[in-house]
Amino acid sequence: GTKQWWFGGGTDLTPTYLDEEDAVHFHKTLKEACDKHDLKLYPKYKKWCDDYFYIKHRGERRGIGGIFFDDVDSPSKEEVFQFVKSCAKSVVPCYIPIVKRHCHDSFTPEEKLWQQLRRGRYVEFNLVYDRGTKFGLLTPGSRIESILMSLPLTARWEYMHNPPESSKEAEILEVLRNPKDWVH
Repeated sequence: GTKQWWFGGGTDLTPTYLDEEDAVHFHKTLKEACDKHDLKLYPKYKKWCDDYFYIKHRGERRGIGGIFFDDVDSPSKEEVFQFVKSCAKSVVPCYIPIVKRHCHDSFTPEEKLWQQLRRGRYVEFNLVYDRGTKFGLLTPGSRIESILMSLPLTARWEYMHNPPESSKEAEILEVLRNPKDWVH
């Protein structure tokens, strides 16, 4: 007899290497979408994203953040739906300029190795911690292939891999271990 509703969603950026211009653009675009509804939403949902995408056994985040929210059921169904639509409409403007800026970038075999290691972290998060993935895997009759299709086609793990200090790889690890405020 009772009806329940809630909204959830989000988006985050998981680059292999840190590009501060990309990070600022991504976060500012999300902040603008949130600010149309309430100035408190972006900081709240950015923190939620940083906390949610934390890989506890690694002490780092999956990426450089974004926004994330779940079980949101106020102020009203229509207001939350308008907020979610604003966020959804911001995804393309968040990502496309970054893709266009980097689609022709060259890379070395060492950079490709680092990419594969970062993809391994993405897999770890999704299979070990992600609520949606775990829910899907535990749902009777679910199509496992559909759930696992969100994982990268290739990934890599190396035992106790640590990049050299002051390297580009160490630079992004610093941000993954200590989230940054990209918009202030």
